[in-house]
Amino acid sequence: MPLQIIRQDITKMRVDAIVNPSNTLLYPTGGTDLVIHTAAGSGLLKACEKLGGCPVGSAKITPGFRLPCRYVIHTAGPVWYEEEEPERLLISCYNECLKLAKENKCESIAFPLISSGLYGYPKDQVLKVAMNTISTFLFDNEMTVYLVVFDKKAYELSEKLFSGIESYIDDNYVLRYSDNYRETTYILGKRQGNAIDCCGSGEFQNTMPMPCKAAAPVDKKSLDDFIRLDESFALKLMKLIDAKGMNDVECYKRANVSKQTWHKLMTNKKYKPNKKTAVSFAIALELSLEETQNLLASVGFVLSDSSLSDVIIKYCLENEIYDVFEIDSALFKYDQETLFSTI
Repeated sequence: MPLQIIRQDITKMRVDAIVNPSNTLLYPTGGTDLVIHTAAGSGLLKACEKLGGCPVGSAKITPGFRLPCRYVIHTAGPVWYEEEEPERLLISCYNECLKLAKENKCESIAFPLISSGLYGYPKDQVLKVAMNTISTFLFDNEMTVYLVVFDKKAYELSEKLFSGIESYIDDNYVLRYSDNYRETTYILGKRQGNAIDCCGSGEFQNTMPMPCKAAAPVDKKSLDDFIRLDESFALKLMKLIDAKGMNDVECYKRANVSKQTWHKLMTNKKYKPNKKTAVSFAIALELSLEETQNLLASVGFVLSDSSLSDVIIKYCLENEIYDVFEIDSALFKYDQETLFSTI
């Protein structure tokens, strides 16, 4: 995928360029800036001294020295409580870094959340600006971009969205963890204190649940017939794109799918997208839950109530939430892999 959210030390990223959130003097005083300089060695500071500083919202480039990247792109982010137009300057930081990366023929770049540390810019607002700015750039350019995110505070759910998802999970998730998400007890039925009803029988135990009675077997022949008789994923996708009045580029960009993946999908009849890619297309096309399930079935997938991430995605589809930032916020909140991530 061209945009990926990951948990990683940015100094360990094996990309063409990493972004250093610095200051107008390009002199490390702390935070990520100091960590990058320490990992790169003294050569980085000497190179920065020759650049003559960097205005807020601008970017400068140096070699990576001891880092595993070719380049370090330095940008001076806005101080949240001092600048009159911090959002405009923050957008400029991301755009200028991407512009420099393109000019230097970088195929991959890793960003931190600029200004979210010592400069006090709210993490969730930085993340939203970063994703919107990068997505806009990627609509017209081919590059793999990583957002390096550590703190869950970057993902803040609105109270309305959180309460809606929480209620939906309670009603639909059949493998809900107990209140302590690290406990090994699963809630397969209704919960009464520390007891569990394994099979909905009304008999509760305080120990690990016994295996539930086997569900009625699925008629594999009829399921196979349904999938075989249905249209291929690529054909179904093309029809949906036409029906939604989109063009191909708009669709795969909104789905955050690379041009290479799109090419494979359109030219290789045997190519099967993974589940996250198929779901991403459904979101890009703003499909209903039923339409999404039909699209997934053409490649042998389904959104299941036994998967927490699937339940969250189902909630979003049923409530017509097609903002990927909101969906990823919800997935991240519940420790699930985001659609854009490789966490």
